[in-house]
Amino acid sequence: MFYSSSTFPASTKRIPIFGWLLLLALAVHAPLLLFQLPAGSFDGNTHMFFADHYAHHWFNPWNEKWFAGFSQTSYPPLIHQLIALFSHIVGLTMAYTIVQALVILLLPIGVYRYARLWVNERASLYAAIGSIFLGSLVMMVYQAGQINTTFASVMLLNSLPFFYLWIREGRMLAFWKGLAIFLVGCAGHHVSMIFGTPFFAIPVICLAFIDHRDDRADATMRQVATRTIIFSVLAIIGVLVVLAPYWVQLYHNPIKQAPIYHESRANYILEPVQGMNYFIIPTAALILAIPFIFWRGATDKRLRPLFIGWWFVAMIGLGGTTPLPKLVFGTRIWEVLTYERFTYWATLMALPFAGLIAEWLIDRFRGKAVAGLALAAVLSGSGALAWLHAHPIQSSPFSIDDVVSFLNRDDHARYRYITLGFGMQLARVSVLANASSVDGDYNAGRLLPELMAGGSAQLTNAKYFHHGMEALRSMLQHADHYGLKYIFVRDPYYEPLLAFAGWRQAEVYDNGNVTLWSKDDVPPAHRITPPPGAVPTPLEGLLWGTLPMCTVVFALTLLIAFPERRRLAETIDFPATTDAPEEDAVVLREAK
Repeated sequence: MFYSSSTFPASTKRIPIFGWLLLLALAVHAPLLLFQLPAGSFDGNTHMFFADHYAHHWFNPWNEKWFAGFSQTSYPPLIHQLIALFSHIVGLTMAYTIVQALVILLLPIGVYRYARLWVNERASLYAAIGSIFLGSLVMMVYQAGQINTTFASVMLLNSLPFFYLWIREGRMLAFWKGLAIFLVGCAGHHVSMIFGTPFFAIPVICLAFIDHRDDRADATMRQVATRTIIFSVLAIIGVLVVLAPYWVQLYHNPIKQAPIYHESRANYILEPVQGMNYFIIPTAALILAIPFIFWRGATDKRLRPLFIGWWFVAMIGLGGTTPLPKLVFGTRIWEVLTYERFTYWATLMALPFAGLIAEWLIDRFRGKAVAGLALAAVLSGSGALAWLHAHPIQSSPFSIDDVVSFLNRDDHARYRYITLGFGMQLARVSVLANASSVDGDYNAGRLLPELMAGGSAQLTNAKYFHHGMEALRSMLQHADHYGLKYIFVRDPYYEPLLAFAGWRQAEVYDNGNVTLWSKDDVPPAHRITPPPGAVPTPLEGLLWGTLPMCTVVFALTLLIAFPERRRLAETIDFPATTDAPEEDAVVLREAK
């Protein structure tokens, strides 16, 4: 059952819930978004690279600019397609910022709706407010650039309340709304939905079984189970249909590359810097709530499913610190997944508990509690920003203008190129340049044997990965085959290898920060024959360009045509910060 509202003192203000949350989220994040900080995140340029291709080739997912050709059907397209649509109006970078802003604005609404399944209105409101200041949100948006994960997580949070209403009360409209929003999330990022849904949804299913005797709903345990199965089967069918070209290319070219190291799989005790980056900073003030989460989760039967789900996600979010992730997923999946997303999900699942703490503190200490909670929230977000400033992704910025200018003039695009030491600017060069590269910043799209055999994420960062230099040497040996004529070097570490392999320095850019190396007698690049089934068919391109966007149209049609009038107009009492008389104290209502 949903919790009932509490009784409030007379000295309160009536506040529209969703409007208030949207304004607060906008006030907190708008300055950061206007400075386009998300575009400078680790994966920001990669997502813009994908979006740029859709902006010019909407129905052709085959992209020649990376890996001598790869299929973008290997990555769900919805977020990139939305960015591509906005880019025609405001440009690519601002379009990325706008889509990320929409995700941030929808997050507190999703948290509020999910929290209302577990706690009362006030606690849900406090949980939603806390989501705006999450350190994990700051890290995902402004450091990692995981826009697809944050988007899918928001869709999941907003779909589960409808799912609960369906399995508890059999509301068909709730069924279709929940299914539509869920498919939107899958079209944005299948990995997040596949691995995140069980941890969020199973507690909700358990909650429905716990609440099945509630007088306000007619569901029996058998009906709850049947409706859960119906929703699950149709959701699986929907995902298979919406992302059909993805499953086709995965069948023809399953991922067989060597595992690539990621810092989130480290043992955070042995590597405390990674522990700070992937656990302490993202969790921030919620660490103080952990004892309460254990106590309340263990003593409250209704909150116990949420507690167990949170505990599993939090333990998996610790990466290699515990053996649990490898035991749950198996060695192969363990080596493919990254675990910052699990810490993010753990903080989202902890917010209903944090809302209960905030409610209790405000009822007891009034203004002092409001001030303390506000300070904790602000420090969580600002502390993450301070960490990012102290540990920037790109330690020494440099200009790529001359590199792009060279590649776009005098038929230089007839040859392929790579960059060395460019980091995340690799993707930015690819967006602006017309030439093709044998490197790229998307591991699952690689089909070249030189890249798949080693454990290097990108050639541009080869020295940082196990067998990365071997992959680079192999690619240099096959330069003639790939038409690889130009190498732009920002890190002198690679220069002796290039000189030994017969390359010579040709030009210097950006006051000596970047050098161009070339090799004579390299023939112009030609199309490399991809493995069977790698190139999407025209039908697959048509489906890829229509079905994911249809999920958005379907969901918006349902939400607009059948609005939740009561919820949209709903307001909530927010207690004044001044002390109230004892007789006006809030009367807390326990769950049944």
